[in-house]
Amino acid sequence: MKELPLILVTEDTDARPLAWLKENARVVEAPPGSPEFDATLPDAVGMVVRTYTKVNAALLARCPKLKVVGRGGVGIENIDVKACRARGVEVVYTPDANSLAVGDFVIGYALQLLRPWGFFKDRAYEVKEFRHIRDTQRGVQMNELTMGIVGMGRVGKRVGKIAANGFDMRVIYNDVLDVQSQLQFPATAVDKPTLFREADIITLHTDMRPGNEHMIGASLLSLMKPTAILINASRGEVLDDKALAAAIRDKKIAGAAIDVFDPEPPKADYPLLGFDNVLLTPHMAARTHTAIENMSWVVRDVVDVLNGKPAKYPAP
Repeated sequence: MKELPLILVTEDTDARPLAWLKENARVVEAPPGSPEFDATLPDAVGMVVRTYTKVNAALLARCPKLKVVGRGGVGIENIDVKACRARGVEVVYTPDANSLAVGDFVIGYALQLLRPWGFFKDRAYEVKEFRHIRDTQRGVQMNELTMGIVGMGRVGKRVGKIAANGFDMRVIYNDVLDVQSQLQFPATAVDKPTLFREADIITLHTDMRPGNEHMIGASLLSLMKPTAILINASRGEVLDDKALAAAIRDKKIAGAAIDVFDPEPPKADYPLLGFDNVLLTPHMAARTHTAIENMSWVVRDVVDVLNGKPAKYPAP
């Protein structure tokens, strides 16, 4: 009987995909730097990673038998795809896994920032307090606003679809590719300065390709309306957090919501701490039961590659 392939799983994987993988491979679950990780590298033919495992030339040199790396997620910035291909290692990922979850999360972020909620929990408001909050707090309706999307990939399209078709918003976007023919909702392509001048909600959905570090900085932020908000649920590196903190502190913009950081987790001196009009969450946008399971099913492509079959989602 043919021996099952040895696959190293370096970060959390959802239960059902992991159980399936264990039926089709010998699996070692071990984080980078652990004795089990180091001991498995020389014999592993497959590796399944998530966000924090760095697959680079130095690691590949320790994996002489490696044939495939599976990234459970959308971005593959933590994998040196060029170095992998130079070693004959295929890279697979799950580009469609969490688009719905992240898109929903972004809209939720916007609603929390733009509408006053007046939540109460431990005590009921007294009559005067209740009526004062109700009579004085006002928000805006989404149909009155323009959604500006930086990066019209899978998640950007999801946000645009909800904004245009669900909330009757005007949608504008900026992307390095011409994606107009792919859109199933009304949206207009504009340059970045126009987007930052006209949008009421700016949401970032770009990757960390070379040149994107601090792509959103003081010059673009200075163009925003004082009533506008910015959301980043893509990559922490694309945003200059210090410049954003300065814009909020000086009341140049109305608020922000940040789910990704550089470094991650953020350090104690992170510049966006302490603002009432800034929402900070620990990389939660894709954390639904369905999205996590979808990302974990990258194991199917890993096993297919090891069995000589074509991958459904090879890295671009």
